[in-house]
Amino acid sequence: MEFEKLQEIIADVLAVNAEEITMDTTFVDDLGADSLDIFQIIMGIEDAFDIEIDNEDAEKIVTVGDAVEQIKNAKN
Repeated sequence: MEFEKLQEIIADVLAVNAEEITMDTTFVDDLGADSLDIFQIIMGIEDAFDIEIDNEDAEKIVTVGDAVEQIKNAKN
């Protein structure tokens, strides 16, 4: 469930096809996201999942899978 919702957020922010996004997709190398894009995605994650990701954890997010792990960790 987290992954599908995350796909929608990423696709919306970066204007890419959600079906192209996998757990192994990297934000910078594969999707061409810059720091502002990543910030917008993290804000979208925080709003959609009603969680807070601190800056230290946000800096560790490189792939979509990393973001899913952050969501799961923040919910526990």
